[in-house]
Amino acid sequence: MASLYYRQLFAGLALVSLVLGSISCRALATNPAFFGSTTPPATNILRYINGDEPESLDPAISSGQPEARIYMALYQGLVEYDPKTLAAIPALAERWDINDDSSEFVFHMRPNAKWSNGDPISAQDFVYSIRRALSPEIASKNAYLAYTIRYSQAFNEGAVFVRDPATNQYLLEKDFAEEGAVQTEPLSQKPLTPGGPEIKPTEQGPAAVPDTPFHQFMHSPPRLTLPGSEKVRAKLLASNAKLQAAVAGKEFVKVKAEDIGVEAVDDYTIRISLSQPAPYFSGLAAHQLFRLVPRKIIEKYGDSWTDPANIVTCGPFKVKAWKHYDELIVERDPVYWDAANVRLDEIHFMVSSDNPTAMNLYKVGEVDAVNNHVVPNGWLDVVRPKKDYMDGAEAAIVYILMNVTKPPMNDIRVRRAFNMAIDKINYAKSRRITKPLSAFTPEGIFVGYPQPKGDGFDPAQARKLMSDAGFPVTKKGDGTYECKGFPVNQVDFSFNTQSSNKTMAEFMQAQWKQNLGITVQLKSMEFKTFMNVRSKLEYKGFAIGIWGADYMDPFTFLNLFSTPGGDNGSGWWDKKYVDLLDDANRSLDKQKRYELMAKAEKYLLDAQPVIPIETSSVNFVKKPYVKGLYPNAQSVYAWKFVYIERDPAKWDYGPPSLAD
Repeated sequence: MASLYYRQLFAGLALVSLVLGSISCRALATNPAFFGSTTPPATNILRYINGDEPESLDPAISSGQPEARIYMALYQGLVEYDPKTLAAIPALAERWDINDDSSEFVFHMRPNAKWSNGDPISAQDFVYSIRRALSPEIASKNAYLAYTIRYSQAFNEGAVFVRDPATNQYLLEKDFAEEGAVQTEPLSQKPLTPGGPEIKPTEQGPAAVPDTPFHQFMHSPPRLTLPGSEKVRAKLLASNAKLQAAVAGKEFVKVKAEDIGVEAVDDYTIRISLSQPAPYFSGLAAHQLFRLVPRKIIEKYGDSWTDPANIVTCGPFKVKAWKHYDELIVERDPVYWDAANVRLDEIHFMVSSDNPTAMNLYKVGEVDAVNNHVVPNGWLDVVRPKKDYMDGAEAAIVYILMNVTKPPMNDIRVRRAFNMAIDKINYAKSRRITKPLSAFTPEGIFVGYPQPKGDGFDPAQARKLMSDAGFPVTKKGDGTYECKGFPVNQVDFSFNTQSSNKTMAEFMQAQWKQNLGITVQLKSMEFKTFMNVRSKLEYKGFAIGIWGADYMDPFTFLNLFSTPGGDNGSGWWDKKYVDLLDDANRSLDKQKRYELMAKAEKYLLDAQPVIPIETSSVNFVKKPYVKGLYPNAQSVYAWKFVYIERDPAKWDYGPPSLAD
């Protein structure tokens, strides 16, 4: 519940809006070059509208962008996102080494890092954190991001090894691979090379890291893993006589957390062994899934460890207060390893999902910046020319998921029909800041990537496909269409409460009514509820999808469908698709890798578990005195670099440059 102050303010602003119409777009500016007040706050406190109420302060739990921004204030991982380029920069690790094919990474942690309670941070804390994030009990929607770590997927899915009790030997994956299948090879034994940006090869080579029994285990031929569920395993064995015979008399050994390829070589050295090359991994390591959490506090308080009275963090800020559905206040942590370079005393992450309200608060100077995609379309003519308007390319897409596990969306003809019935070009024109999209990777972000294209707008073909699927579309005397046989009671369009999402849903509803004669009911829900409903496939028909890059590589989008759970949200999974992605990541040639990924993307588009809609653009405002907050392509911010500048000569008069 919002505080009384904000309830009164919102009510007052709403009344002003009703009485005076477009006053919010005409008046109140103290400097006509900017949208609204430009008086810096007297204190070093940033007031930031962050969007919806955060689902959790546990970085292993949430996959939403509002939470990601909060996690970047409260927690750190081995690396952090560069505030401009989003490349990996040192965080809890001061440098790192990478082997020749990007299948093994060694991170060297800084010895002066501490938790907010003063306890030292060690390599064992990272090992605990990633094991916990991958545990089936946590059920992290982001767990799939770490599946390139050896045996991490097997552990997360509760799989088992197969061991011969007589010899104590394990069955190996290579002995049971299907003919023509891509084999998982032992990791490269070639030397590591310096990977951390603080290292210049001419000055310092990779540090010598001792071999260990665990490291030898990681470099041995991969073990065979089977489903942990007896029922699922029995079904698999029944379909494979060779495998069934091989496991007879053997014992099943559950894959443990200790088996995944993360090792604390010593108190400040972490070695991560992957199951295949992953040239993007150092950038991925900045993601919230890899941020450290405090074992001692979690074991003491259980699920309540994130309560403000209990929480212990490791980022530049720590929790000061949390007023649910109002604001989360974080304050500068004096024991943070780089506290001397943190210039904000506090950040107030304010909750608002109503864009006009957020913009009015910004205009009258109650907030200093707002989250991305907040400027309403109707305000763009006034706001976009202002010098505090932030725009730029964004590695983000908007799409519609379809639950392919339930009829009628289990029919690809129906899925294709709904896709082809949408005029995405006109929708993008109405949005004014986006590009129409027919692929699942964003337009114009990854230079050299041969992006494939999906079906375009073709309402006649859409009606034919629907008729072929058993739902004839007929034209009425007034020129409109109807589809009487379509089970509209089995289809909704679900979305989280946000004014821009509702606008999108209403456009799609109108398109399907106009071109297919089908009225799809709209279903709005709170963000936290929506995310759970979508991930558990508890929705019918359609659900909105918005995805921003976790790291700057096409794989961050295509990887969503490499597992059936997590943020997949559609229920579609195909081993051939996964194999195509694996083939791509085994290629050490960047262009060849891109070509193979594009082949996988085309396979995904042909299966149509999603309807791509648009490539987003950066679209927010920040006060000119807010420095270090850049319109980067992921809309995530390393808050330690943000500060309040009171000298107008040093303000940002336009979007700050992203150039290094």
